[in-house]
Amino acid sequence: MNWKPVYAILILFSTVTTWLSGFLMERQKNRKKVFLIISLIINFSILFLYKYFDFLNQIVFDILDNLHIKYEIVNLDILLPVGISFYTFQAVGYTIDVYRKDIKHEPSIINYALFVSFFPQLIAGPIERAKNILAQFRELKILTKENLFGGLKLMLWGYFLKLVLADRLGVYVDAVFNNIENHNGSSILLASILFAFQIYGDFAGYSLIAIGTAKIMGFDLMTNFIRPYFATNITAFWRRWHISLSTWFRDYLYIPLGGNRGSKLKNNFNLFITFFISGIWHGANYTFVIWGALHGFYLILEKKFAIKQVKSKNFLMRLFPIIITFILVDLAWIFFRANSLSDAFLAITQIFTTAGENLFIKGDVLLGSIIALLILFIKEFKDEFFENKYRFLSNSNPYISASFSVLLFSIILLLGVFDSGQFIYFQF
Repeated sequence: MNWKPVYAILILFSTVTTWLSGFLMERQKNRKKVFLIISLIINFSILFLYKYFDFLNQIVFDILDNLHIKYEIVNLDILLPVGISFYTFQAVGYTIDVYRKDIKHEPSIINYALFVSFFPQLIAGPIERAKNILAQFRELKILTKENLFGGLKLMLWGYFLKLVLADRLGVYVDAVFNNIENHNGSSILLASILFAFQIYGDFAGYSLIAIGTAKIMGFDLMTNFIRPYFATNITAFWRRWHISLSTWFRDYLYIPLGGNRGSKLKNNFNLFITFFISGIWHGANYTFVIWGALHGFYLILEKKFAIKQVKSKNFLMRLFPIIITFILVDLAWIFFRANSLSDAFLAITQIFTTAGENLFIKGDVLLGSIIALLILFIKEFKDEFFENKYRFLSNSNPYISASFSVLLFSIILLLGVFDSGQFIYFQF
């Protein structure tokens, strides 16, 4: 409302329609499929209108133009409402859960409205499930020391990921990707690698800040990231990256399509269409479509060649598959970050054809980036291979825990970039 007051009507409308659909599905069980379909059509129509109408219009125009058919393009030219993809999926998930009898209809529209519009995760997730959080709104919440300090520590690490890691790396990444044609292959390759960590720091940072904020108030939100760049295949990556979205697509799209049941061809189709739609969910642009399609293609190949996860706790045993997985993921990230499809293909072409010595990176940006990446690696490596040892922020000794908290806070103040833009996933 603060940004554009009329957009409050959208979330209110989505809330009321999905709550009513749940109510009617329980009251008139013989028509519950009808109410579910109406709810899905209404909510996805809103999402389509505000996010995809102009994109689809442009596709139609391009096709007809190639056929030499004149078509007067009419764009709505409307701003994308903040958080619409997230709260729409969360609300739709509720109606499907009620339809499947996984949960009962929430009798209180106030509690349900809180579920849809819960402020910590409203704008960029995690995309919560009704069965996890709705019951929490019915409980009396009391501020406790454990929740207060536990939440603040999560937020502190989240702010490090955002301000020190993501925003500092973003200085170089943005300079390169916003001016691709003037950079050599080495510079673009470095920027693409750094973007992988920028988007991780940006989105995982937001998720931790949201989870920490909720925890302070006594609410437990689902984990959204588990060290994705230690994954040893693409399947493992998607079990660690944006978990709330990947599990949403698994439960509400992939499995209803048939999942891994049926023929190999059908299974491959289910995988591909799930990730193709996941790409479209991220944005109305060909670059996101290619990004999603690439991940679908990766998973099909992974199944075909039976590439399994390496679960050894020995880092050296996992190093090669970690590197291969990262290369594949990073290749797809180029399409995700590029401003256009032509920029993405130019970037890949430059990487393989115009290697150069000059990386065009300032000394202070390089030093700050190295420090941030080193701290990230130490923390993630420790958590991955020595989960119950060498605890820093969550050490049982309050003096050790407090010391590392102060140290991390000082690093944020010293190296944080405080004049950067919003979180990347706000655009979705």
